[in-house]
Amino acid sequence: MSDLKRTELYDFHVSQGAKMVPFAGYEMPVQYPAGVMKEHLHTRDAAGLFDVSHMGQVILRAKSGRVEDAALALETLVPVSLLALSEGRQRYALFTNEDGGILDDLMVANRGDHLFLVVNAACKDSDIEHLRAHLSETCDIQQITDRALVALQGPKAEAALASLVPGVAAMKFMDVASFDWDGSTLWVSRSGYTGEDGYEISLPSVDAARFCERLVALDAVEPIGLGARDALRLEAGLCLYGSDIDTTTSPVEGALEWAIQKARRRGGEREGGFPGADRILKELEHGASRRRVGLLPEGRAPMRAGTEIFAGDQKVGHVTSGAFGPTLQAPVSMGYVDSAYSTTGTVLEGEVRGKRLPLRVADMPFRQSNYKR
Repeated sequence: MSDLKRTELYDFHVSQGAKMVPFAGYEMPVQYPAGVMKEHLHTRDAAGLFDVSHMGQVILRAKSGRVEDAALALETLVPVSLLALSEGRQRYALFTNEDGGILDDLMVANRGDHLFLVVNAACKDSDIEHLRAHLSETCDIQQITDRALVALQGPKAEAALASLVPGVAAMKFMDVASFDWDGSTLWVSRSGYTGEDGYEISLPSVDAARFCERLVALDAVEPIGLGARDALRLEAGLCLYGSDIDTTTSPVEGALEWAIQKARRRGGEREGGFPGADRILKELEHGASRRRVGLLPEGRAPMRAGTEIFAGDQKVGHVTSGAFGPTLQAPVSMGYVDSAYSTTGTVLEGEVRGKRLPLRVADMPFRQSNYKR
């Protein structure tokens, strides 16, 4: 793994007994001594601490000094209303290409005089090039390289973080704010990717290990690796970029049209104006030929990515993510099926090692999310 990068928390992970594996160009913890199952259930029951420092952090600042101009500039690259994003709030967004496919999914926060973006690790270099290629004339694009990023997730996350930073308890889902902790400035959002209440915290790299050591010293908090993180987000019905969505899938195919506000749709005050708008607006009105759906296999064997899905002798789709769901004590999958077979309750078959096994189209999330509204 000599060519891999390490996050600021590598030594912390090793000190906690983590098993390190390659992921998105980094050495990352896949699990700790407790194991994936216990880490998953601990996050659902208490609070799990995740290192997401491999993700990209970017500040987008309009040269005019007006955050509204930064929002309008970024709207030329995403089918999302950012002009309506209030200070102290963040929103899920999608970079699209000219064919209507998804280049990446990201979070965008309005921090008063600039926008703060968090993008996926595997896409961050291309995302920053994309921003610079299209927005450099009107905006300054600053990649943040001296801050770590961690997520604290679970029903006890609020109490745990508030014991160190009392002000976070007043935050609601998708709020963003800055706080001082022990001489360090934290950029905090009440968000995450597990379906649980929780926070994502950007902080100076030099303070990251000390902050995480303080958190895991609390009874409620345990470090959590990539293995549990993947099953948590799958139970929550959340996409993994590169697996469940990519440049070949549109937002409508990916069942992500909820992220496209009325202002950017047909007849909206800022209709279109983003890459792939012709296809995406058409699909918003008339539907797409295929659809990302939840899938519940019968029995206890997971149907994993690549499993082909059939209706009788006709192949109608494939699985993009699948695992055993520890919370549900049952296998869960998601994938794409032809729209004619996407109705909840439709019974199909997945081909596993040459055998056709039943699975049923299901609503997502598979487990109700617990965000603090």
